[in-house]
Amino acid sequence: MTAGEIRAIRDRLGLSQPQLAQLLGVHPLTVSKWERSVLKPSAHQETLLRSFGKAAKNPEVRDEVAGALVTVGVVVALFLLLQAAVGKKG
Repeated sequence: MTAGEIRAIRDRLGLSQPQLAQLLGVHPLTVSKWERSVLKPSAHQETLLRSFGKAAKNPEVRDEVAGALVTVGVVVALFLLLQAAVGKKG
C-alpha cells in the first residue's frame, strides 16, 4: 500500500491523521510517517486500511464514522467501517 493510497482513504473518509490513528490503534505520528513513506503499515494494518477503503465508497459512511468518533467512540466507528466494507447494513 502506498503513501498516496493511505492518504486517499483517509481523505475519502474525512478523517484527520489523529482520527485514523485512533481507529487503527497507532500514534498519529505513525499515520503521518505512513503518508510520507517513512514507515509502512503492518500486514494487519494494511488489511484494515483496505477495508476502510472499501467502506469509503459508501457516501453515508463518512458522516456516520465521523459522528461516531465524536459521540460514541472508536469501537462503534470501527464497527460501522467494517460493516460497510463487507456490505452489510444494519
